Amino acid sequence: MCMFHVKKMEVNDFPFAVKLANTENWNMTVEDFEFMLKLEPQGCFVQFHGNEPVGIATTISFEKVGWLGNFILKEDTRGKGAGDLLLKHAINYLKQKRVETIGLYAYPQLEKFYQSFGFKTDIDFLVMKGKAAFSATQGMIAEAIKQDLPEIVNLDCKCFGASRKKLLEPILLKRGNLCYISNENKEIIGCVVAKIYDIMAEVGPLICRTNRVEVAALLLKSVFNRLIGLDVFIYMPKKEKRLLKMLFKMGFEKDFRVIRMFLRPAIPKSYIYTAESLERG
Repeated sequence: MCMFHVKKMEVNDFPFAVKLANTENWNMTVEDFEFMLKLEPQGCFVQFHGNEPVGIATTISFEKVGWLGNFILKEDTRGKGAGDLLLKHAINYLKQKRVETIGLYAYPQLEKFYQSFGFKTDIDFLVMKGKAAFSATQGMIAEAIKQDLPEIVNLDCKCFGASRKKLLEPILLKRGNLCYISNENKEIIGCVVAKIYDIMAEVGPLICRTNRVEVAALLLKSVFNRLIGLDVFIYMPKKEKRLLKMLFKMGFEKDFRVIRMFLRPAIPKSYIYTAESLERG
């Protein structure tokens, strides 16, 4: 009798991973999994039933915070214990990395599944999709330079609860990607990042002091002005009403909703924050 088992993801697993991930319209590419494996070489997994690959999961550890993403099984294996095994394997890996908190973004229909493993519901995020349009901006916003990287990483750390230097540094230094910052009294109080992929862009993270929504709006407008004509995705907390109103006014639409969940202490919510990605927090 064939049994489910989990192995570390290897390069030759990428075509299967891409095909399976994109059954959910995640727009994943081989390069995405290459990046994940480079960031967390031992933390990306493939689930097998006998010799047949049937599922994937990726994780990433940032000091005391871990994140679970790309968790998916082939439809005909769901409800047969495969998901339990794969999730336990991913959680155990992150615990071995000594993380104190594990986060993920869940589809609403999977909320109870994750709750059965001890995850607690935090807040809703909306995946917003639209075309960038020009907006007039003035003052306070500047394009980041390499020397700003340490301060950007530090601001993100204060918001996220752990340093994500190993993630942010390659994104910020990659040619073609964008980062805008807002300075006040020689201190960065907000920043926004955009990753550009051919005809689409993913905006995030956006990080800004919680009482400065007008700065967050200017940061978004500034980066959108460089993304004209591209399909743009941004992962916005549902509670950020003013920013969502701005996006809807610009023609963005809600693509779908996800629920941020945490195993053990939740990340503090003391900043305006949009996700870097659904895979990495």
